[in-house]
Amino acid sequence: MTEICPPYAPFFGFAGVAASMVFSTVGAAFGTAKSGIGITGLGQFRPELIMKASSSLIPVVMSGIIAVYGLVVSVLIAGKIQPGSYSLFAGFIHLAAGLACGFTGMAAGYAIGIVGDSCVRAYVYESKVFVTMILILIFAEVLGLYGLIVALILDTLTNGVEC
Repeated sequence: MTEICPPYAPFFGFAGVAASMVFSTVGAAFGTAKSGIGITGLGQFRPELIMKASSSLIPVVMSGIIAVYGLVVSVLIAGKIQPGSYSLFAGFIHLAAGLACGFTGMAAGYAIGIVGDSCVRAYVYESKVFVTMILILIFAEVLGLYGLIVALILDTLTNGVEC
């Protein structure tokens, strides 16, 4: 153990794993719950649209994808943590990667939930809102994708870092 590779360095890597998984899952859960509320609201007025119109299920699926982003980053980070040969630099980079993916996933899930709830309810009265809903959901989903990309770029910075 040296100053570059202290025994507590893996803590920061595991904190990145936890942050990525927990925060992105919280966002996905919120998006799913909020969109589910909109779907039940749709079912109260037009029950035939719940399964007939796939538009009501799109926000739920897109929310679930956010959790997958966090899972991917968590698995990548966890695979690089080696006791005894893990540097403090890698720990901090992995913490930053986990936080970047986790927080953007939480923000994307929140946006998807709000948009999904509102647009699915509006679909009851006007079916033309479908295209607008898809566009807004795509832009909300991209927030999580940006976090995934940043986390992957950060993860590549640890290649070649040795104790």
